Amino acid sequence: MARISWTRDELLLACALVAENSWNELRQTDPEVLELSDLLRALPLHGTAAKSDPKFRSPNSVSRKTTDIATAHPDYPGTTTRGGQPTRDVVTDFLQHPAEMAAAANAIRSGIASGELHRIQPQPEEVGDDEETTAREGRLLARWAIHRERDRGLRDRKILQARRLGEAIQCEVCGFNFTHAYGDLGTDYVEVHHRLPLHVSGPTETKLKDLAFLCANCHRMCHKSFRGESWRTPDALRAEIQKTSLDRALHAASDSAS
Repeated sequence: MARISWTRDELLLACALVAENSWNELRQTDPEVLELSDLLRALPLHGTAAKSDPKFRSPNSVSRKTTDIATAHPDYPGTTTRGGQPTRDVVTDFLQHPAEMAAAANAIRSGIASGELHRIQPQPEEVGDDEETTAREGRLLARWAIHRERDRGLRDRKILQARRLGEAIQCEVCGFNFTHAYGDLGTDYVEVHHRLPLHVSGPTETKLKDLAFLCANCHRMCHKSFRGESWRTPDALRAEIQKTSLDRALHAASDSAS
């Protein structure tokens, strides 16, 4: 069977283990390596063919990856193994955002333990292979978040709550109102987005106060992978829009002056 590259999710889990071990590699007989091997083989990422291969994410391969991770640490005194750029990227992210990365690893573990991640099919907007190294929390948590936000019952309850409170049913970032734009066709058409990602909030039951109304464009921008971030709050996206508008206005003023 052809070698299967490690995904961001798998590297995240392995790096969390190395970080917990004071950035030291682990041997293939270590109980933590044996447990992680079983966990990686259970991730819904590579299909049944990979799981039928006894060498796929075996304790030996997991131990070798912990060596790659340990030697990629900037303080490692010996020779760095050739673990690849994705491995180095994960180590960098763990060093820069240790609490957030550890929380993402714990959220993936919770999703597997509960069976939740096994019940969710791949989502069209989840992070793809070409972008995965820039998505800090990996593909599985992105899949889980998108799946939760497509819960029609949750969206309908959020709309009913807004009506009772007299709140506008429109995008909280750009202000787009589907009813104003499309008339009756756009009535109650809006998407919802969690204000905090799974790796921050934890895989808890969603409360209506945790949801924001968004238009389709802003929703995708909140989930877009960009410069190492694959998730942003509506407030952060609104600030990005305002910054872009200001930059454009300053640029136009500069052109007029010259």
